[in-house]
Amino acid sequence: MMRDAAAGMAGEWRLRHRWPTRIWHWANAVIVIVMLMSGLMIFNAHPRLYWGQYGANADHAWLEIGSTPTQGILRIGDVMVPTTGVLGRWTDGDGMVQTRAFPGWATIPTRYSLSAARRWHLAFAWAFAIGGAAYAAWCMARGHLSRDLLPRRGELAPGHLWAEITAHARLRLAKGEAAARYNILQKLSYLAVLFGLLPAMLLSGLAMSPAMDAAWPWLVDLFAGRQSARSVHFICAMLILAFVLVHLAMVAAAGPVRELRAMIGGWYRLPEERA
Repeated sequence: MMRDAAAGMAGEWRLRHRWPTRIWHWANAVIVIVMLMSGLMIFNAHPRLYWGQYGANADHAWLEIGSTPTQGILRIGDVMVPTTGVLGRWTDGDGMVQTRAFPGWATIPTRYSLSAARRWHLAFAWAFAIGGAAYAAWCMARGHLSRDLLPRRGELAPGHLWAEITAHARLRLAKGEAAARYNILQKLSYLAVLFGLLPAMLLSGLAMSPAMDAAWPWLVDLFAGRQSARSVHFICAMLILAFVLVHLAMVAAAGPVRELRAMIGGWYRLPEERA
């Protein structure tokens, strides 16, 4: 009885992540980094985004990263922001001024090569697709989605959502038994990525392929043009980057040693209240 009464107490160890989740997590950590960095090099080939069927140099872009003779610029609509030293105009490791959109330290390869960037991007896209399909099959077989990620009754109530938002804003994170489960903000963010960003990323990427356009012309119509698909692809990539950064920030706030240990070995120690 004493052991049952102590269940869920702070300091107790729980199996939090099974091995398929851990493998998929760390594989994706590498895959997403490579795809993002190679995608930025691909963007460097034409650092402008359009909507619809437009896309020639003379057309009006809704986003542009470029440079003037004296500074780097980021333009979104009619808003222009100077970005010298970061975007559009920067100095490489050899001390040479470069006028590409993203600097070499943020791209794969580090020196301009559209063909190499495409090879990196497509190779890791296959790894991402195959790994994602295998993990999805495992989740369906094990009931991971319905058991752990689908919101429970009452979790979507406005009062509960607001309480979670304010608690996270104040870094008052869950303790004890509650820390062993996904909270509603985690569930909603993971579901948005899995069923929103990733499908949009996949379909928009396919819509930019001439071969896929010939085989499945409805893909281009789905995005109202290849240039719209390119814009959607870029936006999804930036949102996934934002998700990763927020995820890392929350891991740091929750205790990086405890969180990393759980994602490496699977076992998680329920956090104790701070004095």
